[in-house]
Amino acid sequence: MARDKGDIKRMIEELKALDTHRMYLNDFFHTWKESDDELAAVFKVAEILRGMRENNISAKVFDSGLGISIFRDNSTRTRFSFASACNLLGLEVQDLDEKVSQIAHGETVRETANMVSFMADVIGIRDDMYIGKGYTYMKSVADAVDQGYKDGILEQRPTLVNLQCDIDHPTQCMADLLHVINHFGGVDKLKGKKVAMTWAYSPSYGKPLSVPQGVIGLFTRFGMDVVLAHPEGYDVMGDVEEVAKKNAAASGGSYKKVASMEEAFKDADIVYPKSWAPFAVMEERTKLVGEGKFDELKDLEKRCLENNARFKNWTCTEELMKTTKDGKALYMHCLPADITGVSCKEGEVEASVFDRYLDPLYKEASYKPYVIAAMIFLAKFKDPSSKLQTLLDRAQPRIL
Repeated sequence: MARDKGDIKRMIEELKALDTHRMYLNDFFHTWKESDDELAAVFKVAEILRGMRENNISAKVFDSGLGISIFRDNSTRTRFSFASACNLLGLEVQDLDEKVSQIAHGETVRETANMVSFMADVIGIRDDMYIGKGYTYMKSVADAVDQGYKDGILEQRPTLVNLQCDIDHPTQCMADLLHVINHFGGVDKLKGKKVAMTWAYSPSYGKPLSVPQGVIGLFTRFGMDVVLAHPEGYDVMGDVEEVAKKNAAASGGSYKKVASMEEAFKDADIVYPKSWAPFAVMEERTKLVGEGKFDELKDLEKRCLENNARFKNWTCTEELMKTTKDGKALYMHCLPADITGVSCKEGEVEASVFDRYLDPLYKEASYKPYVIAAMIFLAKFKDPSSKLQTLLDRAQPRIL
């Protein structure tokens, strides 16, 4: 539903009540490291920025500056969402292609981080393929620019935004939750809602763990009953499961793990069938790549695909959807989904289910640019509500 200027003004007033001081000049890595107020602020600012764009009000707060994107894995939605977020706020985007940079000649992380950051206000990084590597790399870049700023090399300290690592996918999962909030009519409507985060069959190998981990680590913050379902051996990180259990206990929700899609889907309000590789496999994969054992890597892939094939019945069907709450659960996916008979012979979801939820899926994805823009905004302004009020009062048209 489109928001008018009165709605935007009200949301800015609500933002004033939230404590965001820790976000100023800081990074955004994992949702569970942010306070309740900080998460609420991201949602609030995202909605305000969306409202401004709907009302043809420019949200440009930078006259110049760069947003640096570093993608170490393929991406469509997140890559364009980051570019859209930077552009919304007035930043140009430059992608760092490591293959054509001096990184190929042995340039260190510290050197690269400083060299690309002379006029950068934000760095977005996606590094999700190898356990123990992605977040570690992001933290190394953050430490490098922090030191560069303290030493007077950099005039400003770029904010780091995690665009997906080996542990969490915060921009995706917060966009997912903002979609859920709007679908059910508010944060206060989420308590007691059952969420089925389930593994689903894919004919591919090595999908990251960060989406299921991000979902169980975030949705449990809101009093929801979160169920993780996967075949034996397809475990996620135990540390993240502990986060989910603690979050559920604190919020009055629940977290449990089951061994079938059927049990997870039964009476669920939300279903999120998504493939991922077992944690143990991802660990082994990382080790083999690090040791340069590429022949053994091919053997691991073959074994993993053969194991996946044992669970082709783990797919989201019309019959399963009928067992959800009133047969009308909200189907979610981070996209692209493996669609049976469309993108693959057998996959995560039946084509009829996917097609029926196409508009909600696109709506789900549409929140990500605003979530990323909100993360950047809150890191750049000590008094975000005042800055947003200035933009609203100025009412500079985005389209002249």
